[in-house]
Amino acid sequence: MMEKLLEVNNLRVNFKVHGGIVKAVRGVNFHVNKGEAVAIVGESGCGKSVTAQSLMRLIPTPPAETSGSINFKGKEILKMSNSEMEGIRGKEMGMIFQDPMTSLNPTLTIGRQITEGLMKHQGMSSEAARDRAIEMLTLVGIPNPASRVNQYPHQFSGGMRQRAMIAIALACNPSLLIADEPTTALDVTIQAQIMRVMKDLQHKLGTSIILITHDLGVVADMCDRVIVMYAGKVVETGTKWEIFKNPKHPYTRGLLRSVPRLDQKKDEPLVPIFGMPPDLIKPPAGCSFCSRCDEAMRVCLDNDPALLAVEGSESHASACWLAHPYANRGVSV
Repeated sequence: MMEKLLEVNNLRVNFKVHGGIVKAVRGVNFHVNKGEAVAIVGESGCGKSVTAQSLMRLIPTPPAETSGSINFKGKEILKMSNSEMEGIRGKEMGMIFQDPMTSLNPTLTIGRQITEGLMKHQGMSSEAARDRAIEMLTLVGIPNPASRVNQYPHQFSGGMRQRAMIAIALACNPSLLIADEPTTALDVTIQAQIMRVMKDLQHKLGTSIILITHDLGVVADMCDRVIVMYAGKVVETGTKWEIFKNPKHPYTRGLLRSVPRLDQKKDEPLVPIFGMPPDLIKPPAGCSFCSRCDEAMRVCLDNDPALLAVEGSESHASACWLAHPYANRGVSV
């Protein structure tokens, strides 16, 4: 049995705004095993990034209110003081942010931004930290690292800046790497290179990875398990093969239909998911996907389904009434 590195139970994140309280994350549950890569996917606004930032306590309170449990290596993250969290961030948890253009400090050299965490968390001298920075830039595929370490972010291309972000996140050998849409601003070729770097580093260092993305296509070769989120909730979870080959939730099937395929005919149109996500200030009483779902039933209007285990699988679950045993037997629900 694999050892759990991170376990999240009933995570809820609310934001107080002028119009009311936005329920951005609504009772999310998942875990990450040691050495495992897990993807959290869903369209924009579904709560992926808020969930990821909550794991590292990066969301300011107020305006946010966070509750539930985030257990990392047996430690309760939400009960830690700010000084205790400073010892976790960068050292045991690393994060690659969505846009390296705004995440890197333009006034500091790339080497300085890598060595800062090494000197703070590892107690390294400036010379030893610089040698480690060059080693990390080499590891992520930056050419001429001995000279590049003295350059500023504006002297790096987009792909190189993202590689530098990975070097910063992994410099202290964290147990968990959270990558929040790390390839969004990059072209397709550079996307593939960045994902390959992350996968290679996972195997070399044994790092667990949480990959946040809205694109199911980028997780096929990267992740072991997939968590699908919609309207602040987990609507389906399973191994990547279960999600890609046997999706059970109508939203997951909609995401897959909207991804271009190599075997797709030239004149075959992509199938969008029509409609809009619900207002999370006043979320619906029933299934959040009901208004956009072609397979909705009467029970979906007023009853929100829990994650139901898919028959014959220990890892596959779907928050859909179609997964209920009565629905499978043709009984009206």
